[in-house]
Amino acid sequence: MEQTMSPSARLKSRLRARQSVLGIFIKTPHPSVVEALAGSGLDCICLDAEHAPFDRGTLDGALLAAHAAGIAALVRVPSGAPYEILNALDCGAAGVLVPHVRSHAQAAEIARAAAYGPGGRGYAGPMRGNMSTAIAERLAVAVRETSVIVQIEDVDAVPHAAAIAATPGIDAIFIGRIDLTVAMGETDPKAARVMEAVSGLVATINAAGCAAGMFTPDFTEIADWRRQGASLFLLGSDHALIAAGARLLRVETGLTG
Repeated sequence: MEQTMSPSARLKSRLRARQSVLGIFIKTPHPSVVEALAGSGLDCICLDAEHAPFDRGTLDGALLAAHAAGIAALVRVPSGAPYEILNALDCGAAGVLVPHVRSHAQAAEIARAAAYGPGGRGYAGPMRGNMSTAIAERLAVAVRETSVIVQIEDVDAVPHAAAIAATPGIDAIFIGRIDLTVAMGETDPKAARVMEAVSGLVATINAAGCAAGMFTPDFTEIADWRRQGASLFLLGSDHALIAAGARLLRVETGLTG
């Protein structure tokens, strides 16, 4: 069944079923990076327009590369403003990742901005996200294929996690562990109260019927987080892979002097 799905539909299906999803953040605003990573076996990539210098043109080029290579590409938008969501989806993103969501009301606004209908996103036929289908079919495709993921990464969002996770139209909650660490006044993402907070969030999100995702700097933790119910992992970045590869090259050549 998955083999017949588009990359975007497959991603949304796996999120909804809480099957494991592995992706990486892309910080370099160039399509060649997407092209290089597309055949790596990742389930998705996430173009980081919040922290990296993506503009509308570079986002469009990277999403074109993702479409050509057949990999689902999320976009982490800067703030979740409706025009940012519209731009990402019109350019062909498989979905959006919205940072710093603190309430059910905010999550509901994001879900509405990502969907067609009253108060939702506007329709533009010639855009990549709407090409080659009649309006009725495109509206149906958007429901089947658009993933909407919101981030909990602020202390004041934690008490609202259940309500956010239960918001119609939200496919997954991504726990921004590093930002949450800093917001809690800690500097170590393994601090006991950070770990306790993240564990509690995973349980709360799952209990609300939603997929839980996270970033972790320690990949050895993943098996335990999977046991606790986390299923979406966006880990590392293209920059981190380049740096790690360069360090490994130095070690493997033995030319350390």
